[in-house]
Amino acid sequence: MRISARVRSLTPSLTLQLIAKTKALKAQGKDVVSLGAGEPDFNTPEPVRRAAVRAMDAGHTRYTEVAGILELRKAIAALYAKPWGLVYSPSQVLVSTGAKHALFQAVQTLVDDGDPVLIPQPSWLSYIDMVLAAGGAPVPVPCTEADGLKLTPNILRAACDRAPKARLVIFNGVSNPTGVVHSPEEQAALGDVVRERDLVVLSDEIYERLVYDGARTAPFAASHPEVAARTVCVSGVSKTYAMTGWRIGWAVGPAEVLEAMTTLQGQSTSNTCSVAQYAALEALTGDDSAQRAMIAEFAKRRDHMVERLRAIPKLHLTKPEGAFYVFPRVDAYYGARPGLTGSIAMAEAILDEALVAVVPGGPFGSDAHIRLSYACSMADIDKAMDRLDAFFAKLR
Repeated sequence: MRISARVRSLTPSLTLQLIAKTKALKAQGKDVVSLGAGEPDFNTPEPVRRAAVRAMDAGHTRYTEVAGILELRKAIAALYAKPWGLVYSPSQVLVSTGAKHALFQAVQTLVDDGDPVLIPQPSWLSYIDMVLAAGGAPVPVPCTEADGLKLTPNILRAACDRAPKARLVIFNGVSNPTGVVHSPEEQAALGDVVRERDLVVLSDEIYERLVYDGARTAPFAASHPEVAARTVCVSGVSKTYAMTGWRIGWAVGPAEVLEAMTTLQGQSTSNTCSVAQYAALEALTGDDSAQRAMIAEFAKRRDHMVERLRAIPKLHLTKPEGAFYVFPRVDAYYGARPGLTGSIAMAEAILDEALVAVVPGGPFGSDAHIRLSYACSMADIDKAMDRLDAFFAKLR
């Protein structure tokens, strides 16, 4: 059979490959510590789980509206209304099978064949393949360490000059993989460029609540009313509420875009899981004490991991303000022995020799770095840091 050119242009998920290799080593009896996880290690809060049971007992097990149950869409709209003054009607909210699904559908809706799409990097590696799957042309936009690995107005303007036909930029205000946080003021400055250059923004805000040390962020659409009219915001319950397996995400934005995305979803998955929607409704409207406790624990783990990493000579590290990733620069060790020439080789060596699973930075757009997740226990962090300390000591 002939595989379509669009699908042949895609690459398998690196993180899923890493998980598969980690599982294979564990099956061999190896004591592997995984720092590659992109999901909280906490269980979904009990009130949310109970809400799912109640939904099943009440018979909420049939098809819902394609865009999601009305109560959930109203609750999602309320997230943007009260603190930010963004008014979305329920028809401007689409509940999808995870934020990843919402992003994919937004790209399919906004990108035509050959359209250049600006992707600030380092960035989540799936953005590029989503654009390729839509027939678009990804345009990487490097963000420098001198700018804190953030997208700045000057970087965005320069990217527009290099790709003058680009109309869409994919923005990630609380970044995977770097953990950097763009403040509301920084986003407003970017919004000025969006207006100047007639851009459309797809804003991935899945980590918006996972910020520490008083860091502030906001929906990108809140930067200016004209920016709201050209921005699709995407988020979900996966990271903030430890609900990755429930697969509930959403998109909000201009009515004509959300109507088109809903039509697309109606011809692909239809509605997402009905029971999971009622669980998400409880997460958004119920007690948030478990969420706040999880965020506080993440902050402690981050501090400990950063302290341990900074004790390893020749590693460069900026303390992240959000998400649950640390992105140390390890290229000072490249060439320490034959074959150790980049982040993929480094990650493979760390897994094979130190039995610690990390993610190479190359596919994220920075081959000088590796990504470590602190979505694991403090004991696992210490075990992994002990092993990394010994691993890098051998290379010095």
